[in-house]
Amino acid sequence: MNVEFINPFITSLINVLATMAQTDLKAGKPNKKSDEVARGDVSGLIGMVGPQIKGSFSITFDADLALEIMQRMLGEKPAKIDADVTDMVGEITNMVTGGAKNELAQKGYEFEMATPMVVSGKQHTITHKVDGPKIILPFSSDAGSVYLEICFDKL
Repeated sequence: MNVEFINPFITSLINVLATMAQTDLKAGKPNKKSDEVARGDVSGLIGMVGPQIKGSFSITFDADLALEIMQRMLGEKPAKIDADVTDMVGEITNMVTGGAKNELAQKGYEFEMATPMVVSGKQHTITHKVDGPKIILPFSSDAGSVYLEICFDKL
């Protein structure tokens, strides 16, 4: 997998959570992922299609972290994952993908983004509709874990 393509997503996630939710992330070790089971409780998934490449990207939050981010962003902590939390995860997915898209455009990669889809629940699945390797990147914070999954057809 091309690190030049993955790093903008990592940088964007770290920047978005630090800026919007005062949440610092510590990166773990990236791995190939062979199943479709999410490692957390609520996921934002977005497809990307361009002339050179197509792929998908997801961000999965532990419930505790998603609720804490909601508290940090809006000053209100829901008791459980609800429609407001899933909306927030969709927005974060959009912001992270948008930030990565801007950085990748400077390197000559152009793509359009779909509207993010958000799925929640224990053991929910994430299906990347792309024929390529899936990479999962774990991150930890003071309030829980978040996982990036990236899958592209040509990397």
